[in-house]
Amino acid sequence: MAFKSEVRDSTINALLEKAAEKSYKQYLAKLTLKKIRGFVDEPISFDFPVTAIIGPNGGGKTTVLGAAGIIYRDIPPRAFFSKSGKYDSGMQDWSIEYDIVDREIVTRNSLQRTASFKSLKWNRDALNRQALLFGVSRTVPASERKELLSCTSRKFSVPDARVAPFSADINDAVSRILGKDVSGFKEIKVHPSGTVTLLTGQTSTGVGYSEFHFGAGESSIIRMVASIEAAKDNALVLIEEIENGLHPVATIRLVEYLIWAAERKKIQVIFTTHSNEALHPLPSKAVWSATKDKLFQGKLDVASLRAITGQIETASVVFVEDEFAKIWVEAILRQSARSIIDHFQVHAMSGDGTAVAMNKYHNSNPAITVPSVCVIDGDSRQEDSDEKRVYRLPGEAPEAYVFDDCIDRWDEIGGKLSVALLQKFEDSSSVLDVCRSVRRTNKDTHLLFSQVGEKLGLIPGYTVASAFTTLWAQFNPDVVRTLIGKVAQGAGALVPA
Repeated sequence: MAFKSEVRDSTINALLEKAAEKSYKQYLAKLTLKKIRGFVDEPISFDFPVTAIIGPNGGGKTTVLGAAGIIYRDIPPRAFFSKSGKYDSGMQDWSIEYDIVDREIVTRNSLQRTASFKSLKWNRDALNRQALLFGVSRTVPASERKELLSCTSRKFSVPDARVAPFSADINDAVSRILGKDVSGFKEIKVHPSGTVTLLTGQTSTGVGYSEFHFGAGESSIIRMVASIEAAKDNALVLIEEIENGLHPVATIRLVEYLIWAAERKKIQVIFTTHSNEALHPLPSKAVWSATKDKLFQGKLDVASLRAITGQIETASVVFVEDEFAKIWVEAILRQSARSIIDHFQVHAMSGDGTAVAMNKYHNSNPAITVPSVCVIDGDSRQEDSDEKRVYRLPGEAPEAYVFDDCIDRWDEIGGKLSVALLQKFEDSSSVLDVCRSVRRTNKDTHLLFSQVGEKLGLIPGYTVASAFTTLWAQFNPDVVRTLIGKVAQGAGALVPA
């Protein structure tokens, strides 16, 4: 079943517009990694106030996170870019450029700042903005945290005045993320200053327990939400590996909370992740991929990222625009008499521009030996080119083209298609009536297959799309043969034609 976020589209669109118009008192709009680690002149724009950085280990996610933070005084460069004597000689002349909104300094336009590493130290025109950093150490169990060792004594106790419940807002947010009632949870100030705290919980029957018996993810969520709720408006929040210690559903709910917090408190959040779930609530413009030396904007999954960086066990890769194009291209490749599909991985990107860019990067990277091709939709404005290994699907709107062609051929394929749609062969006429009814009332062709599935008994849209594309491919041999030939040729001799 397709994921449906509880964050409304209107909220997403309003935040996208707010970021585009830079309608913030303080906001990091863009940075350029002029030279740092493997990056040279790589820009990244923050087009949504909650940004995810995804990438393989060593791909540069933390580099981007650190670069975003160190232009603010609250984040010391050593938190991300410490120099270890002569062993870090490559840091010389590192440089990062920034495009920043700070209305206390410049009331209308954005301002430019630079951070650079020269003469064995960081030089930065750092700005005043509250910045919170939640590193991977936040999930270290309480029993392994030195500052809490004194709390393990049987005699440990503090005055009641240093024990306080969380606010209703914090309880509601944490309860939703974790899927459990935390209204009985409290925070203990271990020392009068409050610099060290211990959490306590309560079971549904009223039995109390300390943080030493919390799950690592549970503890980190409570502390993170409490810190964000206490933060000033327009603060910057940096989170490493947001999914650490969390169930996939909790990861989704945490990102949704961050979006709502961005709307309510005007905060900006940047986080790194290896999790597909963390990307679900975000728009495509909010996701960036780091691949050692390049940054790409657009939503994709971890499997696609492995393909982009060459971490695959296949002869070739096909990049396509979206999930429907993936289903369609796989159906086409399955028609090859020589099982060409066994030699490919097809990966859906988040648009034609992203698919073409990924294909270009993949084939130009000398470290990647597996070739790739790109197949764009018929209505794409991107250029198809044999030289660039970019090919075009037939028709205009993809879903409508396949759907209408199958309906026009119903006398030939209706019975088979009905069976593929989990209906009886002899019911093909009624199935056709459903399809025609849906086509008449449909306003968004991307929804054709899911709407047919609903009418036929809640059949998943993926199943319906697979049925239509498979039958289309079987009954359009000339078009299929031509595209297979181009894809095989573009992939080179490693793939049989």
